[in-house]
Amino acid sequence: MSITVRAAMTTCFLSLAPVLLMACASPVFAASEADFNSAYAAAEAANKEAGGLRNQWTTTSAALVTAKKAADAGDFDQAVASAREAEALAKASIFQATTEKEAWKALEIR
Repeated sequence: MSITVRAAMTTCFLSLAPVLLMACASPVFAASEADFNSAYAAAEAANKEAGGLRNQWTTTSAALVTAKKAADAGDFDQAVASAREAEALAKASIFQATTEKEAWKALEIR
């Protein structure tokens, strides 16, 4: 693996770490259905954008399903947490798609 690719991967990880940590943080307040609807809409929008880049992750879809099931069961705290996780995953897939679009040019062909 060339140094440029390794640097790109490190940059990718370091820029995604805060997003993933925020997604995993539990809220201090009890979430409502409105909170869930807002978080779910944001996650779906990010997932749709990732689909437009042809880089949707299956883990994002799984997190959306988990969020919907939790909301249907009335557990809005879990539903919001899963929706935020799905949004973070979708944003990570968008970041991956956009960085890899240019990163391949840095590869050295021998």
